[in-house]
Amino acid sequence: MKHLRIAALLAAAVLALLPAPAQAATYPDPVRITGQQIIHDPTVIRLNSGEYAAYSTGGVIGARLSADGRHWNDAGNAFASPPSWWYQYNDTGDPWAPDISYRAGRYWLYYAVSSWGTNHSAIGVATSASGRPGTWTDQGKVFSSETTDSWNAIDPAITSAGGRLWMAFGSYWTGIRMVELNRTTGKAISGATVHHLATRPDAPYAVEGPYILKRGGHYYLFASYDACCAGVNSTYKIRVGRSTSVTGPYVDSAGRSLLSGGGDLLLAGHGRYVGTGGQSVFRDRGQDWLAYHYYDAQDAGTPKLGLNRLAWTASGWPRVA
Repeated sequence: MKHLRIAALLAAAVLALLPAPAQAATYPDPVRITGQQIIHDPTVIRLNSGEYAAYSTGGVIGARLSADGRHWNDAGNAFASPPSWWYQYNDTGDPWAPDISYRAGRYWLYYAVSSWGTNHSAIGVATSASGRPGTWTDQGKVFSSETTDSWNAIDPAITSAGGRLWMAFGSYWTGIRMVELNRTTGKAISGATVHHLATRPDAPYAVEGPYILKRGGHYYLFASYDACCAGVNSTYKIRVGRSTSVTGPYVDSAGRSLLSGGGDLLLAGHGRYVGTGGQSVFRDRGQDWLAYHYYDAQDAGTPKLGLNRLAWTASGWPRVA
């Protein structure tokens, strides 16, 4: 018995020296919403009227409206019909991944037109005094890419920095890029330098859907990594890096460059919430909110709207709350 007790004590001592088993990452569920929940690649804003608007991929830029940010109603589309120039980029005039912002007394809605698997793509812009569906006037093409380019002009995201206007964009084709825009027209300046912000070291360089948020002395680049658009088989997840310059270099909290595959994991699929991505950030009553889509594993993989408040650590990094 003495030998057994000694053996047990030795075994316990060895186990105490071993590293603890890795714990699976846990993420908070999105806030509960009601009404029309189906959405893909959402961009959300609180309008000057006090109403919330969400625009998305689907339809002629699908629209949702809400009085409180929790109960959402289908509000049709941004446009009654596709502008004719969209058909240069796909046969159905199908727009993708809009981005809404407010500047110079009006709302600006950027969007992409393209076809799956090609970088023959373009980003356009429309303006509105109210930001409501049905009030948008298309202003035409902002920037484009062709099959000879190493970037893809989709997934626009607009940010201001130092009195200048910038547009991040990109998907695969070496990842996330950025160009400067003319503040008056909202379109790419002539001969704009195409800056490189993020990519992956492994083909097919699966990073896309940028969004850039200015907070304190840093610009934060949020992007979607891995595969979307496959329902419950989607592997989308959201990563983030930051820079003191809007054009980079962007690094994660360990100092790894986002041009070398870095990026802190902010949100990944969990439970019924599969393939979290297509994200944007909006500010409401002094709080930052992350808007994204997920594929509902309890509803045949239907894409739905996810909303989570963003909290910030003492060292200045976002986390999903």
